[in-house]
Amino acid sequence: MKIIITGACAVSARSVCRSLRLSKKFEGAELIGWDMATTLYSLYEKLFDRIYKVPRVDAPHYRKIVESILEKEKPDAVIVVPEVEVLYWSEHPFDVPHIVPPADFCRLAISKKKVFEALGPYGLVPESYEVKKSDILKDDYESPLGYPVWIRDASAGTASGKGSFKAENLLELQAWANINTGIDEFQLSQYLPGGNYGVFMLFDKGVLRKVALAERIEYIMAKVAVSGITGNTCKGRLLNDETIKGTALKAMDIICKKTGSVISGLCVIDMKADAEGKPYVTEINIRHVAYSSMFAVAGFNIAEAQLLLILGRGDEIEGEVEKIFPKNNLMLRDVDGLPIFVEDYHPIEEGECM
Repeated sequence: MKIIITGACAVSARSVCRSLRLSKKFEGAELIGWDMATTLYSLYEKLFDRIYKVPRVDAPHYRKIVESILEKEKPDAVIVVPEVEVLYWSEHPFDVPHIVPPADFCRLAISKKKVFEALGPYGLVPESYEVKKSDILKDDYESPLGYPVWIRDASAGTASGKGSFKAENLLELQAWANINTGIDEFQLSQYLPGGNYGVFMLFDKGVLRKVALAERIEYIMAKVAVSGITGNTCKGRLLNDETIKGTALKAMDIICKKTGSVISGLCVIDMKADAEGKPYVTEINIRHVAYSSMFAVAGFNIAEAQLLLILGRGDEIEGEVEKIFPKNNLMLRDVDGLPIFVEDYHPIEEGECM
């Protein structure tokens, strides 16, 4: 069996690949990737059986190159990972087994502005504004939310905390806008000091097949980012929380109804809580995120279930819709190490050993 995973040099697609390597159902499958290949490490990692270099999805010859690879490899399924590629495949599908959300859903979900406009009337998102860099840099600019305020890149499909920063005053806000030379429009949001969550949801024709929650606690190389957010979690936990899950599912229902969509495929809703612990939606990812394989390591393989749906083998999906995780669990990731899931974590004291 041949499976193609797109965006293969990025951490999210590699996480999907690791999940499938852990699957007994797909043991021995050829896992093939394609990517723009700007991250050279992945080309030599040998996690994939092979990786093709492809152009950007918006390049005129993207489709021709992809069609040539599909014709050569004749894969049994394709798992599309990067958001802009998911959007492209939803609008211009290829004749190969794959599942992505409907195009109208993707067009809304990929836009932070549209997500906030759709969910705002329901109180599911923090108060926010779209602001041009040129306006922020004016001497008389006043933040509509006061300070502190959260600023981030407003572009569709951005990841890894791009442009994210907690500004305490106008000088910091303007300095941040100046530093980020490649961003012309920012989103200013109410600053939320509470927990940081991701809710994974796998749907099949509108039916929820798998759901899993994780809390991000610390990020890899956090000290190199002014915001402390690099987009790659190094410390977190898998959890079960009805309020967080319920908020995410309500948001999905609203977006589906607004776009007239019966959704199939995987989405990850990012959420942040206020000081009282109330969770708010901060974005909707129409893709896997970096720590997807942590669920597989913990015995809940979402990528395996996703592939079974793509192959028309949904009846083989095993286990419950949501797995109950141990209370004291810990997920650990590092730059040079494989993910580790600790089922019963207790801090080590001075003088003790592991």
